[in-house]
Amino acid sequence: MLNDIKKDAQTRMAKSVEALRHDLTKVRTGRASTALVEHLKVNYYGSDMPLSQVASVAVSDARTLTITPWEKQMVSAVEKAILASDLGLTPNTAGTTIRINLPALTEERRRELSKHVHQEGEGAKVAIRNIRRDANQQVKELLKDKLIGEDEERRTEEEIQKLTDQAIKDVDEVVKAKEQELMAV
Repeated sequence: MLNDIKKDAQTRMAKSVEALRHDLTKVRTGRASTALVEHLKVNYYGSDMPLSQVASVAVSDARTLTITPWEKQMVSAVEKAILASDLGLTPNTAGTTIRINLPALTEERRRELSKHVHQEGEGAKVAIRNIRRDANQQVKELLKDKLIGEDEERRTEEEIQKLTDQAIKDVDEVVKAKEQELMAV
């Protein structure tokens, strides 16, 4: 019973860290990355589809992304999706190929992105603390129902706290790595 609570908490905390990693791949650094645009939604015959399902996205060099829609009539829809996004990118179209040149980041933009990365990290930490609260609540319920003793409750809460500390440390490492990537010129 207690092991299930701890395993559930550990799994959910790991998922929070992984979700943060995934979200931070969308934050633009100085280098081109397909993750930057793959999440964009494109209007495909009346329904919104992820860009990766209507076109191939490739990195042609350090600062250029190449998008090739599978259907010729999708070129304008893909362009609209890129322009409508909050990425601040301008697509250049040549025939059926769309090129996106990523400008070098200014110092000011790097600082903004760094703040955004910190906010994402804080959000992940809050999620992890909520998981800890839920797990501790489940342990208290078991104590209240007299299914475990106070010693077991204390020991389990300490173990849950250790899991929480490790997950928060992982979040800090992810945020720090992303910041270093952002600040590298």
